[in-house]
Amino acid sequence: MSEKTFPFLTFHRALPQEVPVPVRVLGYGEIHGGFVNGDAGDQAARCIDCGNPYCSWGCPLGNRIPQWLQLVRDNRIEDAASLMHETNPLPEICGRVCPQDRLCEGACTLEDTGFGAVTIGSIERWVTDEALRRGWRPGMHTQERSGRRVAIVGAGPAGLSAADRLIRAGVAVEVFDRYEEIGGLLTFGIPAFKLEKSVVRTRRGVLEEFGVVFRLGVEIGRDLPFGALLAGYDAVFLATGAYTNVDAQLPGADLDGVHSALPFLVANTRRLLGTATAAATLPDLAGKRVVVLGGGDTAMDCVRSAIRLGAQRVSCVYRRDEANMPGSRREVKYAREEGVEFVFQRQPLAILGEGRVERVRVAQTELVAGPDGRAQSRAVVGSEQDISADVVIQAFGFLASPPDWCAEHGIAVDANGRLVVGGIGRARQQTTNPKVFAGGDTVRGADLVVRAVLDGREAAVAILAQLQAVTAST
Repeated sequence: MSEKTFPFLTFHRALPQEVPVPVRVLGYGEIHGGFVNGDAGDQAARCIDCGNPYCSWGCPLGNRIPQWLQLVRDNRIEDAASLMHETNPLPEICGRVCPQDRLCEGACTLEDTGFGAVTIGSIERWVTDEALRRGWRPGMHTQERSGRRVAIVGAGPAGLSAADRLIRAGVAVEVFDRYEEIGGLLTFGIPAFKLEKSVVRTRRGVLEEFGVVFRLGVEIGRDLPFGALLAGYDAVFLATGAYTNVDAQLPGADLDGVHSALPFLVANTRRLLGTATAAATLPDLAGKRVVVLGGGDTAMDCVRSAIRLGAQRVSCVYRRDEANMPGSRREVKYAREEGVEFVFQRQPLAILGEGRVERVRVAQTELVAGPDGRAQSRAVVGSEQDISADVVIQAFGFLASPPDWCAEHGIAVDANGRLVVGGIGRARQQTTNPKVFAGGDTVRGADLVVRAVLDGREAAVAILAQLQAVTAST
């Protein structure tokens, strides 16, 4: 065996120290600290440099993971951060919220050997945090300004990714967002115990140092017409996200005590940020029996938030089994550790109560093979039962939220409400209006943060190519 394969035998897979459950459920701090005393280097050394970088192939961004793991092993932290940033404009965020167990770490050669995958996500997070703490900043592609201007609508991961690439290429960037803070769902949808908001604010500081201008609390179409952006900028990038709740049309969904996931999460974040308004009210969960319907990452965010809000009992009801849950296995583990009860293979049928929710009627399900290879659930006749509940939170997912002014400006939307991009005669991420590009959940529907980052990065490349072509022709 060669020397480079020895470290994974010496150093076992280990995450940074975890805050004990009785402590972490009392607040909203992230549950893992950072690596200490060279632990990051030891964990990075576990990479066997297998020759075919399955981890990189498993990453939507194609991150050069083995290369920056080697830099971490050599204690070249700033160099590692720079290499991360070449492919990923938001590494400290992806290191926290990516489902590495299904992506890079799931593809790691060591994962199926019994030794456990390299802790790629935790290393990515720690390296960027440490480099920023030391004063490191991503390198500018050029110090000269091109004189071109791009407007970005939406300060979520796709918008921030595009802003990073454009501003570092010499293009002036202004980002418009209706919320009072940047980040979109990074700030308002993902709870602080997964992504502390200071991390997003630090990234805002980096972008503002480069010259990105944020116009917050501005809703395009209400406070400023979209036509003004088309007239005043050389290109526009739309990253308006997916904020429309999937409606399961359950009887009783209008009862008092029934809530949708996103307004619940947004209200809680605004409470913690101190920006809560009368329109952003948060239900009182103290001592209540809370039932969350759904099995994705948003459902995990809701159940774990409910625990921290003092719920007496929190149950997660999902129509398939645990193996078929769409959410991160890591998040399910954390939720279970924190006291969440999982009720698998139960299909919600109705929410019941006299004026206010009292219980949820469910049916047991059996799983059958679906046409796409994924198990589908089928209710078992005569298996109905009721689950007591004081509060019900529906977390069935989200749909893209296309602005209502799209048609007016020649921006096509498909039958599912997603903006149409690419295709014959159009660049990647370019809409049917040649001056307008789009990416993230507004194009994909509700999807992973890392794929929104990819769309922003690729949209910036396409925008730059178009601006260069226009310059060359004049």
